[in-house]
Amino acid sequence: MGLRVSVDPDECVGHGRCYEIAPDVFRADDHGHSVVISAHVADALADVARQAAAACPEEAIAISER
Repeated sequence: MGLRVSVDPDECVGHGRCYEIAPDVFRADDHGHSVVISAHVADALADVARQAAAACPEEAIAISER
């Protein structure tokens, strides 16, 4: 099934927890803010993507089932 993931650039302040927890899902831009590598997350990465979203202090990561 998989997940769809997005990051609100207005909310992300660049703590980096998401790309430390899930480097196959998120990466840092030139300013340290989170960028989604692929909006459609494979089933194998779903749990780690959820963990990364839960770790975001600003709740800038949105996850939905696809």
